[in-house]
Amino acid sequence: MKGVILHGGRGTRLRPLTHTGPKQLIPIANKPMSQYALEDLREAGIEDIAIILGSVAPEKVVEYYGDGSEFDVKVTYIRQGEPRGIAQAIGLAREFVRDEPFVVYLGDNLLKDGIRELVEDFRGSNAEAQIALSHVKNPEAFGVAELDSGGKVIRLVEKPKVPQSDLALVGVYMFRRSIFDAIDALKPSWRDELEITEAVQRLIDMGLTVRSHVVSGWWKDTGIPEDILEANQLVLSDLSHLNRGKLADDVKVTGKIAVGEGTVIRTKCTLRGPLIIGRNCDIGPSTYVGPYTSVGDNVVIKGGEIENSIVLNDTIIECEKRIVDSLVGKGSRVFSNETNIPRACKLIIGENTIVSL
Repeated sequence: MKGVILHGGRGTRLRPLTHTGPKQLIPIANKPMSQYALEDLREAGIEDIAIILGSVAPEKVVEYYGDGSEFDVKVTYIRQGEPRGIAQAIGLAREFVRDEPFVVYLGDNLLKDGIRELVEDFRGSNAEAQIALSHVKNPEAFGVAELDSGGKVIRLVEKPKVPQSDLALVGVYMFRRSIFDAIDALKPSWRDELEITEAVQRLIDMGLTVRSHVVSGWWKDTGIPEDILEANQLVLSDLSHLNRGKLADDVKVTGKIAVGEGTVIRTKCTLRGPLIIGRNCDIGPSTYVGPYTSVGDNVVIKGGEIENSIVLNDTIIECEKRIVDSLVGKGSRVFSNETNIPRACKLIIGENTIVSL
């Protein structure tokens, strides 16, 4: 089997972070979210992977993943350019997959338990397609599947006003070559996109078998800043304690923390996990870094408090404020312009931004 990771889309709901890079490279627990997809494919035994590049800084994706050898896979790049829908992006992989079955993984989705079980189920079946599903509280916001008593998919509807089930399509699909004929027959939807739900529905209408697999564990689709922070929380909840940095003797540590090589945690700091701090950072003195925070590499944080936030590489925070629920873009600087008793601040800022609080 081969793998296809979709790395396109404009990520408009995550601006300004996506003005300068694709949303799939936004880190979750200090790892780009699309890397979780790549690693899930690799753990399922799929090492030949195509990445479908979008129009937002595709060169950053190529720079990060290279030929894939650093991740023990082989990576091929296919350029989509302007997004015209998931089905259109999948159609671009026709020559890459040839006659092999393949897995499509949306690069902005995360699954707690990976896809090994799903892949094994599909390999052992004669189905033309298999879709991953998850029970959700708001099915009207997703593509929704209706199943028969045996778990066979009988109908798919994109964002139904009156959902017939609570089973949403997870961003993982498994196909054989017949999906390309279904895509060729599609017409653009009201969104001017080729919808994958319509392509899979066409397989069903042709009398072909489409299987379903309801995933265990959590699934997160990261479309808005709150989703990114929640995904960060979910991943950090399984964090293993690891310290490769240098902590002052009086640093207070509670919960699981991971500190990267070359990082210095200075006197009178408090670290409360789960949290992760990258390499070559300088934290403190008298700084509080609280639960569910991910701090990238080469970050300086002096004073103040921060929790439930993601701070990207090369950022400087010299601020006596309390920062919560925030995404701070790469290379930004946040500093205080007064010393009054602080109030909590929430920030969503892109790369190379300067903020005075």
